[in-house]
Amino acid sequence: MVPSDRLAAFALLSLLLIVVPGPSVLFVVGRALAHGRRAALITVAGNTLGAYVLVAVVALGIGSIVERSLLVFTALKLAGAAYLVYLGVRAWRQRGSLRASFAEPVGPGHGAVRTFREGFAVGVANPKTTVFFGAALPQFVDRGQGHVPAQMLLLGLVFNAIALASDSVWGLAASAARDWFARSPRRLSAVGGAGGLTMIGLGLTVAVTGRKD
Repeated sequence: MVPSDRLAAFALLSLLLIVVPGPSVLFVVGRALAHGRRAALITVAGNTLGAYVLVAVVALGIGSIVERSLLVFTALKLAGAAYLVYLGVRAWRQRGSLRASFAEPVGPGHGAVRTFREGFAVGVANPKTTVFFGAALPQFVDRGQGHVPAQMLLLGLVFNAIALASDSVWGLAASAARDWFARSPRRLSAVGGAGGLTMIGLGLTVAVTGRKD
């Protein structure tokens, strides 16, 4: 239902957002560093499900309103773009925040259900993802094809597939590199800084693209 060019463009935009260390990535990395690979992967699964709940909310609720109103669409798009830029600036200024992952005590460990639940909570409450879905999903549907909510749900599946793969890589890499990071946590500052700049660029991209009707 979604044209292939729009699907590819959305996948690329999603990838740019997903690889940036935001709340979900920070949480997955924190679980990996504190509790290891298994906890990280369970967290990713919960986080992915939480993010898809946001997709459903946009597709079946907010999205239909945005799709019918250019004014609402433009307002939401610009608000979303401004918030993404704000997150990027904050990430740049606080680019050493990933080091806080090592400040968390390891403790006795988490059960699988609790770990999954915590990952879900972070995914469903992630402001970066909420803003992205609300501002970007309506831009990539083809209203002439009809079934707008179904198109948004499909786009959401693409986003979540990329997120599942990317967050899993983050978790596996962090769990494998626990000792390396422990010797110099400042190495994480570079990751946060690069993520901030990418977020700013993504916000500007969202602001200047979209429907013209």
